[in-house]
Amino acid sequence: MVLWLTQIIENAEFNGGLAVATIFRTLSYKYQWLYDGISSLATLSVGGETKFRNLALQGLTIDSNTKILDLCCGAGQTTRFLVQFSKQVTGLDASPVALQRASLAVPQAQYVQGLAEAMPLDTQQFDIVHSSVALHEMETEQLKQIFQEIYRVLKPNGVFTAIDLHEPTNLLFWPPLATFMWLFETDTAWQLLKTNLVTLLQEVGFKNCQQTLYAGGSLQVVQAIR
Repeated sequence: MVLWLTQIIENAEFNGGLAVATIFRTLSYKYQWLYDGISSLATLSVGGETKFRNLALQGLTIDSNTKILDLCCGAGQTTRFLVQFSKQVTGLDASPVALQRASLAVPQAQYVQGLAEAMPLDTQQFDIVHSSVALHEMETEQLKQIFQEIYRVLKPNGVFTAIDLHEPTNLLFWPPLATFMWLFETDTAWQLLKTNLVTLLQEVGFKNCQQTLYAGGSLQVVQAIR
């Protein structure tokens, strides 16, 4: 059965799946209501969007003065949850369109345009750097550069926390994940399933790296200390 699922996934990835994903991705990014709807459906496996957005924050001490960077914030889907904890939230994204939407949706935060692998931000500036389902958009070499930048902008003992896709440990979660990725994701997402984020973080110098799996292993929360 494992071999059968693997073959389905490989066929989806290499036999037209990426072309289909490109079409649906373009539509979802063009129409915010479509993106939000897809996001809401995808979070049902962990109990809904509110629970999903808070998974990566579990165990962290946050107050109104905690400086948080919402890395690759997009249109502010996670930012609107972060500002409920802190008054010092900064969203960073490469897309000016996304940042414009975020600033309208969540005006309580500050926003900076820039690449995650070359952040226009000061060194040792943040207590927490948070990433929500953005790492799977990056090539492996990009991830290494991004983790180096995260290490740079975090204060000593600051925390990097992220939630993203993971290779399911429960076979029942392979079909829905494969379908979702076939429709909306590209090759970098498939690469992430084979990437050990904890190892990459440790190579940069992060310590106390922890990984927690949810939704049959199809989601991972990774936390690491600078």
